[in-house]
Amino acid sequence: MKYRYHLIALVVIIFTLAGCSGKINSKLVNEKYRPQIHFSPEQKWMNDPNGMVYYEGEYHLFYQYYPENINWGPMHWGHAVSKDLIHWEQLPIALYPDKLGYIFSGSAVIDWKNKSGLGKDGIPPMIAIFTYHNSEREKQGKQDFQTQGLAYSLDKGRTWTKYAKNPVLANPGVRDFRDPKVIWSDINQKWYMILAVADHVNIYSSSTLLTWNFESEFGKEIGSHKGVWECPDLFPMKIEGSNKTKWVMFVSVNPGAPNGGSGTQYFVGDFDGHEFKSDSQKTKWIDYGTDNYAGVSWSDIPEKDGRRIYMGWMNNWQYAGLVPTTNWRGATTIPRSLELIENHNEYLLKSHPVVELNDLKTNEKNLGKTTIKDLFEIVEKQQLPIEIDLSFDTKDKTKFDFAERFGIILSNKKNEKVVIGYDNLNKAFFIDRTKNGWDNPSHDFAQISYAPYINSDDNLEIRLIIDKSSVELFAKDGLVVMTDQFFPSEDFDTVSLFSEHGKVELTEGKIFKLSSIWK
Repeated sequence: MKYRYHLIALVVIIFTLAGCSGKINSKLVNEKYRPQIHFSPEQKWMNDPNGMVYYEGEYHLFYQYYPENINWGPMHWGHAVSKDLIHWEQLPIALYPDKLGYIFSGSAVIDWKNKSGLGKDGIPPMIAIFTYHNSEREKQGKQDFQTQGLAYSLDKGRTWTKYAKNPVLANPGVRDFRDPKVIWSDINQKWYMILAVADHVNIYSSSTLLTWNFESEFGKEIGSHKGVWECPDLFPMKIEGSNKTKWVMFVSVNPGAPNGGSGTQYFVGDFDGHEFKSDSQKTKWIDYGTDNYAGVSWSDIPEKDGRRIYMGWMNNWQYAGLVPTTNWRGATTIPRSLELIENHNEYLLKSHPVVELNDLKTNEKNLGKTTIKDLFEIVEKQQLPIEIDLSFDTKDKTKFDFAERFGIILSNKKNEKVVIGYDNLNKAFFIDRTKNGWDNPSHDFAQISYAPYINSDDNLEIRLIIDKSSVELFAKDGLVVMTDQFFPSEDFDTVSLFSEHGKVELTEGKIFKLSSIWK
């Protein structure tokens, strides 16, 4: 077994020296469906983003990676860094499987106070805590094949040393015991770990990161339980416009999302250093689209920045291994800045693309005020990626001639299309990819996704970030978010506005070309 992994390492080093890090070669840039404004591995398979941490001017993105195939396999930690969250430099693999198992999902933090004792010469260690998945024990029918391991780096994440006494958290005899997310609490002067355990999460504490004490569990009787819980996160957030702080917990679930397959739910409540208690029994979703899973937030964002920045895997386990890409599979969502608001005694998250994305905008086109009835083509031969910002007048939405559905259509000359908009009859945003050009054998890709929302305002604003093979919808100032992939046989190059069974007024509209991050 060890010789196999040494061979993999040698192949990856040769590949790196041949130019896999830094700028991608033009052949890969121009691959069909290759994201132009989202992170994707230059080659092979990726899934969950891992270990997202900021240190000395760099945003680190580690991710689940299999360097031998475009299908899932023995997991490694891939690695990329960015100075602006948009342009990424792809680096050599950070963590390889070893005798304790594959390297599954986890998190990374900077041990500023050297509580672990792994720092040296005043350099605080970058600590990765991850799940070891021992496939041999799994094949033997054991239940304790997942444990938590630790590795550290003293050179900004470029090289890693695995802790000699791994695992740092043994398995108590539970089949699903994974995806540690670690945070530091200044108030309690402790590290806390939230860990997915089958149908709930466990919370642990530590003063050193090297040994962990059980504190509590959460979730057995709340949230979606149609599938296994995965990739949790836990952090405090100030409520916008106040000095009040609440705690937010993310938990991904697969299956069990509102539109099928994989999705991420969230809870808002209080954490006293021992237990987390949710303020509501209602299940809330960070994204109602089908293609945002396993997302977590960055650690160690500087206080002067102050943002809580989130990013997810832009895929769904229903069809992740089947999507028709060629040399790679998997990408991430646009990094998003989160806000917590209080609305009618309920705490809700807003999501916005990070402001750094604006630096990609070029060639602004203003649409102006227009009444939309049926189909209104606004641009032909439009090359993706683009951003579209639309504002509709909805103050007369109860009138007999107000449109039942309205929005935007991306299409090509083969009559393949994706339809995005608002359904006034069913009170929901939607993304319809039934005619996108591709479906998987189970026919659960070419479907319509819905995000329920009763629009009671006079205006309806929609922001769309559209890449070569994906759309991210942000509506109602980020309260409603949907992320969906699409795979037409030819690129979508026509953008149209539409209304059905009535009319709607576009009060303002803008289209921006977005520059490729690879160039």
